[in-house]
This record gives sequence, structure tokens and C-alpha cells, in this order.
Amino acid sequence: MELRIRNLSKTYANGVVALDNITLMIPAGMFGLLGPNGAGKSTLMRILATLQECDTGSVFLGDLDVLDEKDAVRRLLGYLPQDFGLYPKVTAYELLDHFAVLKGLSHRTRRREVVDGLLQQTNLFDVRNQKLGTFSGGMRQRFGIAQALLGDPKLIIVDEPTAGLDPQERVRFHNLLSDIGDDRTVILSTHIVSDVADLCSNMAIINKGQLLVTGATQELIDDISCKIWARFIDKRELAYFQQRHTIISTRLLSGRTLIHAYSDDDPGDGFEEAIGDLEDVYFATIAGRHVADACD
Repeated sequence: MELRIRNLSKTYANGVVALDNITLMIPAGMFGLLGPNGAGKSTLMRILATLQECDTGSVFLGDLDVLDEKDAVRRLLGYLPQDFGLYPKVTAYELLDHFAVLKGLSHRTRRREVVDGLLQQTNLFDVRNQKLGTFSGGMRQRFGIAQALLGDPKLIIVDEPTAGLDPQERVRFHNLLSDIGDDRTVILSTHIVSDVADLCSNMAIINKGQLLVTGATQELIDDISCKIWARFIDKRELAYFQQRHTIISTRLLSGRTLIHAYSDDDPGDGFEEAIGDLEDVYFATIAGRHVADACD
């Protein structure tokens, strides 16, 4: 089910422009919304989840008007917000069963089947009688996905789901999201580039409330692949290279400073051509570099 966003804007009372005329088409499957903290991602997610009003614009999920038909949209929606609170003294089964009642699953036998199935799917069945206050961060997030899947939603929104997870739990969570993204629209909002690279076939980058680029993830990577140049430097040389080149990223690698420059041609100065990846797309886009022209 396609989600169509047109000319969506939101300005807060303090004058902060959270969304500035966003127009975006989100197809079925896993879609990544990538941007730094404060970019406007959570505002957009709350509007799509019918929890916040916009100032202007329209949003349609298939034929449903998301802004006007909120109750109908909520019946098709699963949502895992960035801050997902749990009752620490309640067991996983008890709370998921309670959420299932709120979703309209009134028949006890059918509800038990659904709850047990979701706990199995999220690998929480063996700890279903454990109190939620004892859950790790990753277990809490998997429980959040379990509640978001109640009612077999056609649109699932997850906001910064892997922030703070250890590498093992992040892999588990990635596998779970991948499994549920085949036959529905899943929007993954995050500032973690690797989450989008691992999971999403389509994506958009947003910053300061503005949509900067959108498209197929691999095509965006291909477009930039011939324009990234790399070299190691002494960290004291960074200012020199920043003055002479468009440096889009710096990182420490085995104790050495690796810099990536954006250039259509060989920039000289000891740079070597590098294989561009999604991180380069992200940093080049945030830096204001045009990455839409494909390499020859």
C-alpha cells in the first residue's frame, strides 16, 4: 500500500520549522528515512501516525486520507515510537494480551493464538511470563514490534528503533524487521546509516525539515561511487585539506585519520579513488553536494 505525502509543513510555536514542504512517495516494502537528530524525522512520523497535526499538506495511504480519516488509518497502523514506555511489573504476555484487547481481539482463544504467535515471531515466547522491567533494551524493542504487529497492520512506523542496542541485539532486530517488511509498508526512521543500508531498498534523506534526496538505495550509492576519494592524513593536517577539498567525512581507522573527499575528478594531493557507500551518500548530501548524476 503506497503512502503519498504532498507539500507537508509544520512549524512549532517557538518558530522552529520542523517540516518544510515535504513531498514524498513511499512504496510498499522497507523504506528508510535517514537524517541527523533534530532533522524533523520524529515530527513526520508522529503526523503519519495520526498523533500530531500538520500546518499544511496532504497524506494518503492508498485511498485513505491520513489527516482526515484517522480512525480508519489507525486500524491499519502499527507504531513503535522512539520513546516506548512499558509497565515494569507486568509480564510480557499480560501486556501484549491487554494491547490485543484494545485492538479489538475480544475472543479469548483467538487472542491467545495471536499473542503466542507474535511472542514466537519476536523470539520472546520463552520469557513471556517474565516482568517487562527485567527486559534488556533489545528485548523491549522486540516487544515493541510485537505490539506494533497486532491487528496485521498494512503500515508500520518504527522511529529510531536500534539506538542504544548492542551489536548482537541490533542484528536480531534487523532480522525481525526484514521478516515483516515483505508484504507491507515499513518506515524505518533513523540517524544510523547502517540500519538503512542493511534493510531498505528505498530511502530518503531529510535535514532541517527539508527533503534533500530520495530514491532507490542502491541507485543513490551507484550515483556517487565514482566521486569519492580517500587518503590517510595526520590529524594536524585536517584543516589544510578542508581548505583545499570538499571533505565530507573523517574517521579514525586503526589509530589513523581517514578522510573522504567529494570530487567529480581526481583531486590530487595523494587521494585515491574509493568505493562509495551509503555513508558517503549521506555525508555528501548533508554537506550540500549534488549526488544525482550517475557515473559513466
